[in-house]
Formats: sequence, C-alpha cells, structure tokens
Amino acid sequence: MNRQFGAPLPEWKEPPRPHALLLEGRYARLERLDAQAHAQALHVANAEDAAIWDYLPYGPFAALPDYAAWVAQMAALADPYFYAIVDRATGLPGGVAAYLRISPEAGSIELGHINLAPRLQRTRAATEAMVLLIEWAFGAGYRRFEWKCDALNLPSRRAAERLGLSYEGLFRQAAVVKGRNRDTAWFAATDADWPALGAAYARWLDPGNFGPTGAQKLALSALTRPLLVAPDPAGRV
Repeated sequence: MNRQFGAPLPEWKEPPRPHALLLEGRYARLERLDAQAHAQALHVANAEDAAIWDYLPYGPFAALPDYAAWVAQMAALADPYFYAIVDRATGLPGGVAAYLRISPEAGSIELGHINLAPRLQRTRAATEAMVLLIEWAFGAGYRRFEWKCDALNLPSRRAAERLGLSYEGLFRQAAVVKGRNRDTAWFAATDADWPALGAAYARWLDPGNFGPTGAQKLALSALTRPLLVAPDPAGRV
C-alpha cells in the first residue's frame, strides 16, 4: 500500500487572531469599524447605489438608525473582524471589509463582507485596502488566504483573480441567501504565493505606475495573471 502524507511543518507556529486597529497605506487607511466614527458617512456613501447589497446576506439599510445598529453589532465581533476603508484622498470612509472564518490552528483566514460604495470602487484606495489585508495576514504567519463569493457575482470573481487569488473550485448549493440559491466560488493564495504577489502589488501601487490623470500604466491583472494556479480537476498535485 502506497501511503502518502503532507509535508511536515516543524517550524510553523500558530498565528495570532486579527488584532490591528489600524492598517495604513499610501492611498487607503483601514480603521477598526466603529458605529460612532463610521456609520453615518458609510450610510451616505452606500445610498449612492443599492445594488452593492445584491450578493450580501443583509441590507440595504434605508434608515441610518438601522444601519448604525448593524454596524454596532458587527463592530463588537471578533469573527468577523470588520474594518472601515477610508480613502486618504478624501478622508472619508467608503466601504467595509472583514476577516472571517479565522482559523489560527490551521493557519487559514478569509476576507469577506466586502462592500464598496461607488465612490470607492475602481480606485487605488480600494485595491490597496485589499492588499493591506492580505499583507497583514501573511505577515502575521497565516498559511492560507481565502476569498469566497456567489458564483454569479462576476465583479467579485474578477477582483479575486486580479489580486492573484487562484480559483479553486465551485461549491454547489452552498447556501441560501435572501431566498435564493447560492453556489459559492472559492479563491485562495498561500504563503508560498505571497512573495511574488507582494512584489506585484508593490509594483502596481507605486506612484510611478500612474500618469498625471491617475490612469494606470500597467494593469495589476497583467502582473498577477502569471501567478495564478490552475486547479487540477483530478486532484493531482
């Protein structure tokens, strides 16, 4: 009988749970979500397009008190661990994101609950916010970084692959969300992927990659596409 085992990890240590109250970059600042500090500005920004709630299991929130109550509830949790995303160009929060399914014992962590108001979408700040969260996770010692989304949420799928997170498969009928079936698409990167991903992020975020009008010279997807790992349907490694 041919017995096979995974590689031993004699030097690996369990990483800490998320604890940073602030993650700061050149274009974005991530602040631990707080109802008093962020709810009103986020509610105003979110009102620009109700479609941002389409694939989330909650929302939209028509009234500020309802949204503020939801923010207060989320801000009190350790998992998911929520951040408000502040665009440093405006000083205003324009979105949220959270670590969730945090499993230090496995070295695995997921990024989700991503909700970006239109004013933050397709900005350097939005991309850098995701980069800061990925960077913290691998810097803290996590071995695996996950991104999951509704399989029909094409913008989220494109965003995952643009960030160099490899598609790992489809979980059929994984959930019921707002009375509808959800098939879930899985994406991930590992700590072995991180050095190349980190270099790609740094190159894209460099101010020299943007012209006088802010247009990018080199697309992030062009830097990360060669790093994507194709899934093997036969399960071979």
